[in-house]
Amino acid sequence: MARTNVIPFGPQHPVLPEPIHFELITDDELIVDAIPSISFVHRGLEKLVEKRDFIDFAYVAERICGLCSFMHSMGYCQAVENIMAIEVPERCQYLRVIWAELGRLHSHIFWLGVAADAFGFESLFMQSLRVREKVLDIIEETTGGRVIFGMNKVGGVKRDIDAETLKGIVGRLTSMKNILEELTSIFVDDYSVKHRLVGVGYISRDDAYRLGCVGPMLRASGYAIDMRKIGYAAYKHLDVEPVVETSGDCHARCLVRVREIFQSIDLIRQAAEKIPEGPVEVKVKGTPDGEYFSRIEQPRGEVIHYVKANGTKYLQRFRVRTPTFSNIPAMITALKGSQVADVPNIILTIDPCISCTER
Repeated sequence: MARTNVIPFGPQHPVLPEPIHFELITDDELIVDAIPSISFVHRGLEKLVEKRDFIDFAYVAERICGLCSFMHSMGYCQAVENIMAIEVPERCQYLRVIWAELGRLHSHIFWLGVAADAFGFESLFMQSLRVREKVLDIIEETTGGRVIFGMNKVGGVKRDIDAETLKGIVGRLTSMKNILEELTSIFVDDYSVKHRLVGVGYISRDDAYRLGCVGPMLRASGYAIDMRKIGYAAYKHLDVEPVVETSGDCHARCLVRVREIFQSIDLIRQAAEKIPEGPVEVKVKGTPDGEYFSRIEQPRGEVIHYVKANGTKYLQRFRVRTPTFSNIPAMITALKGSQVADVPNIILTIDPCISCTER
């Protein structure tokens, strides 16, 4: 006779990199429903607009999350720049793309490691993080940081990258391709991995749209939607095509991220070849007055930074809608009907970023 139980999952769990809590309603080993509970790491970052002026707030925005750090400050700065009608130099736009793609690269490779750990492939986990260190080394050499870049400012970026260094970055990333191909082939072809992921956590094309999915979660269900196609920063000068899979399961979401790793390397190469000479920042005069929605594509999907200013140096409102927040309804749908043993893999293929979600 079947028995209905409530199983608490998280916020601390061996396979969860961040605190997320679910109450799993189960019928034996089958999940009937999942009730999420968030706000374990609420830090009140949006409230700080009352105490940090709009210039300094770029540093606060970057600290919303570690893995998404550069793109948070980038989205915030783009919003303020649009309010103040600031035309940032074209070289700055290319540099922002290069650093953004380095951020996407190290985030996706980190995800490979965490996913490998969930499968029980400990050596694959260590090898993934070993490869990620090579990307972090490039970030450290060009920004001085490894996770927090600290490069974005309203009006441009703080540092330039000379031509020789750019050429070296492209060469180092190109030489990494063989290692990455060997590494990712396990996620793509290995029987054990496919056995755990194929057909698990299915989200249909209609559900992905109806539930407001974004990022790899949406593209794994067949939608070619990627905010980089709207042409912010220097993406309008680059060849960017959304990476799409159609099966809508955990393995499809894995394949999207694997292919995006190589896409990011190619975008960095394109940007390094096309970057023009010139300044990397402009002087900012006055204070912002108005409001703007900035939309960019983070590793996990579309993020919206809403900025409202009232003509003083302190913003009136700052609001962030993160991709994980958008994907939680679909995460619940994917969990329903699955086995309890598949819960960690389903959650991880959504790549939740709880620091972004709760702030």
